[in-house]
Amino acid sequence: MTGNGVVLIPCDTILNREHAEFIERHHIPLDLLELEKLPHHTTNESLISKATEEIKEIFHYMRRKGTVPLEEVQRSIIPTIHQAAEYPTLYSVLSGLQAKDDYTYRHNIGVGVISTMIGKWLKLSEADLGLLTIAATLHDVGKIRIDDHILNKPGKYTNEEYAIMKQHTVFGYEIICNTPGIDRQVALAALQHHEREDGKGYPEGIQGSDISYFGKIVAVADVFHAMTSKRVYKDASPFYQVMQQMISDSFGKLNPVICSVFVQRMMEMSVGSEVTLTDGRIGRILMVHPGDPVNPSVLVGDEYIDLRKNHHLHIDRLNQ
Repeated sequence: MTGNGVVLIPCDTILNREHAEFIERHHIPLDLLELEKLPHHTTNESLISKATEEIKEIFHYMRRKGTVPLEEVQRSIIPTIHQAAEYPTLYSVLSGLQAKDDYTYRHNIGVGVISTMIGKWLKLSEADLGLLTIAATLHDVGKIRIDDHILNKPGKYTNEEYAIMKQHTVFGYEIICNTPGIDRQVALAALQHHEREDGKGYPEGIQGSDISYFGKIVAVADVFHAMTSKRVYKDASPFYQVMQQMISDSFGKLNPVICSVFVQRMMEMSVGSEVTLTDGRIGRILMVHPGDPVNPSVLVGDEYIDLRKNHHLHIDRLNQ
């Protein structure tokens, strides 16, 4: 936190080298000997790209064998996801997660990272956090049984194609249940991440407390990553639309407590970030308001703008 009370990095964050560089840019001295020693060249984007290539190979293995190579996932994927989840600014997180190619595979890593962040914010135990990361990373494993012509279709699904696509939740549940040594919570997250609080999700149309806790967390991460990713048939949605949609979805679709924590903490991570407003001007986020986190206060040049009082103006995108 700066002398003016502006949050730079949320509490309970384990500091690493990128945190140090971010804090030093705000002229706050740090003893670098106390920081985790990470290579200077390591970036969130390189971590995510590495994990994406690894999950692609693992998915190819699962397509051939029909089971999850759990030890390989735990050894090669999970540590990278936990490291990526420690990056201090919202831009550094999003720049790595937003799919540039291989959306199907990068999406699994993206949902793994975001779910891990949510799990930390919800103060899950270390054991539960580890399970959640695995569950989120494998949430779409059932798509290995979906034909590529449907999976990679650039346009809207027909009703028949959509019915087939929805089966990936059941397929994922079966694959995970057929793998010795995997906790049932992991399988339930694969089965239930498209269920909704109002009972209008799939595959079973269950609601509320019938949906597993991991399923609820993964659902929030899944929706966010899908909306912020550019795909063949659609561009990524503007940042403010995504955050407003997350709030809207907390009324009936997504769990309101998880969604509220997610939006608040994500916006806190954006403090200090350079942003482009919907009118094209460049500014920097100064303060996030607890009661209205998606409309922070922004400094544009010498002008202080409270977006809560400027309903026509929003954050279009985060800049580096």
